[in-house]
Amino acid sequence: MRRLHKILFALSLGIVIPVAAQAGDNALVKEGAKIFKTKNLGNCISCHAANGKKLDGPGSLGPKLSGLSAWPEKALHDKIYDPYTTNPVSAMPAFGKNGWLDEHQIQALVAYLKTIN
Repeated sequence: MRRLHKILFALSLGIVIPVAAQAGDNALVKEGAKIFKTKNLGNCISCHAANGKKLDGPGSLGPKLSGLSAWPEKALHDKIYDPYTTNPVSAMPAFGKNGWLDEHQIQALVAYLKTIN
């Protein structure tokens, strides 16, 4: 019986901890969505459509964003920080390298992009 209690306790921790982590991630995702849509921040919406929607911008210069939930976070981070490392003819600005977005803002944007299916 004592062993059963330990197992149930361990299982409950496995459920509670990820939910708590997701609650913190929701704030980061919301911040990333704001960066994605705000002209004076990332303004990604001016070039990219996401999830098949244009959202409020032309979204036609850059590729339509889809399937980003499957991308590794580091790959998304690196693409935002300096897209020229993987695509030397990219029209996308190097948001991190140029100092337009700080590290926290890039992490928030990555958290948002990971929600795009």
